[in-house]
Amino acid sequence: MNYSFEYIDIILLAMIAGFIFLRLRGILGKRTGFEGKAPGQFQEVLKKIEKIQVKKDNENFDVRAQNEFLKGAKIAYETIITDFSDNDNKIVASKPLLNKEIFDQFNKALKERSDRGHYAEITFIGINSAKIKEHKKIGKLLNVTVDFIAEIITCIKDKDKKIISGDPEKIKKIYDTWVFSRDTTSGDPNWKLVNILT
Repeated sequence: MNYSFEYIDIILLAMIAGFIFLRLRGILGKRTGFEGKAPGQFQEVLKKIEKIQVKKDNENFDVRAQNEFLKGAKIAYETIITDFSDNDNKIVASKPLLNKEIFDQFNKALKERSDRGHYAEITFIGINSAKIKEHKKIGKLLNVTVDFIAEIITCIKDKDKKIISGDPEKIKKIYDTWVFSRDTTSGDPNWKLVNILT
């Protein structure tokens, strides 16, 4: 009898762990990098659960939903910032997190840097704070504005590794206000960066 209770406990814990995994996965969509393919039947179940969850979150962007959003927003922020440290001056990791306009702006900046023969070295120290400034629905889009305070070490070097700007030994505090957006009518759980406010 005790064994059956233990099995029930294990099953319940597995279900809870699976639910938490799906919630985190749906915050800002997939993280970049290689991802193995789940069996077809399991993939279909994931898609159905994600669509239900997206609809629920957009109907009521409450405190819990906001906290979960911020967890994903922090990951997105670090991914996008550090993507600018690549020596090849190409956007790779953060591409799924950017809308077309922001992606084009970033690409243009990286191309100009590459044409000068420069590249950036960025060490991401951490995020001091991330707070939702506002969230509002415009038509079918849900926009969330986030204030970030973070610390990084950054410098720009030329092809001979001579420092052009910045300091590789100094921690710099940065203040950013970013706007993320998602289509509430879409089954796609991905949020995208759509604006950087100054």
